[in-house]
Amino acid sequence: MKLDAALAIDAAHLRDVAGIVRAAEDIGFGALWAPETQHNGFYPLVLAAEHSQRIELGTAVAIAFPRSPMVMAQNAWDLQALSRGRFILGLGTQVKAHIERRYSTPWEAPVARLRDYIAAMRAIWHSWQTGDRLNYQGQFYQHTLMTPFFNPGPIDHPQIPIYIAGVNEGLARLAGEVCDGFHIHPFHSTKYISDVVRPQIAAGAASAGRTLVDVTLVSSAFVVTGRNDAELDAMRTMAREQISFYASTPTYRVVLACHGWEDIGEQLSRLAAMKRWSQMSALVTDEMLDVFTVQAPIDTIGAALRTRYGGILDRVFSYVPFVPGTHDVLWRTLVAALQS
Repeated sequence: MKLDAALAIDAAHLRDVAGIVRAAEDIGFGALWAPETQHNGFYPLVLAAEHSQRIELGTAVAIAFPRSPMVMAQNAWDLQALSRGRFILGLGTQVKAHIERRYSTPWEAPVARLRDYIAAMRAIWHSWQTGDRLNYQGQFYQHTLMTPFFNPGPIDHPQIPIYIAGVNEGLARLAGEVCDGFHIHPFHSTKYISDVVRPQIAAGAASAGRTLVDVTLVSSAFVVTGRNDAELDAMRTMAREQISFYASTPTYRVVLACHGWEDIGEQLSRLAAMKRWSQMSALVTDEMLDVFTVQAPIDTIGAALRTRYGGILDRVFSYVPFVPGTHDVLWRTLVAALQS
């Protein structure tokens, strides 16, 4: 199992990316994942690719539907060339409200649309790599024009891994059918992964003549650790707040359902609708905290992560982003513990 790192970045700190990726590579992280929340997820990876040699670089995740498959294909092609084959394209659908109201983009049949989206990108990449005529005719996307002026031409590593993110069964099956990896949402439990995610990926893989081992499973984890009880308690407080936020979202209720906690999700949704944010974390019980977080002192957190996710995930990273110079000894210990 590989230990990866999450990149904390905003527009003001793009100048820090070079130092962050060099430090991450020195520590031995397997990959550096860039989110797409307040800022574009591709820009920091351009800098990271230029200032690193070995570490893999991925989006976690780039939102697909507001971008044409052609636009996404071009972003990925250029980053794959710049990184000399170290780029991983992580894609997400987002949820209906954000696609329609934040991005002003149509929302329709997200699983089928994403399947078509991925096939369209691969057709575009094939045309660029081989020079074959572009003639993709899909359910939602059609790409039939590629002139030499707009064709970037072949690259040395044209097989770009595609990971998708999801929570419910449909996207997990799609990952098994057509993807190289699956980003499991940070709000998860091992029971949810074992009972929902892995069987659906395996079923999707079997339908396409593949197996579960063909799909890399990766997720960030809520890690609660510290040098003393005070630090552990402070991280538990932060974890309760984050868990209550995710658990209030109906899309993620499938995770709660694995443990019979749907009623807590409904209560959290009502509080969120009334904007009573400060009251929400009190509904996250100690039992829920044990299920949704990995808790251990600093000297044993590596073993705890390995015990929790060994044989379940292929790659894991902390929900807390990597900051060079902060707990570097801990990070090195975790890398060694998970890779041993």
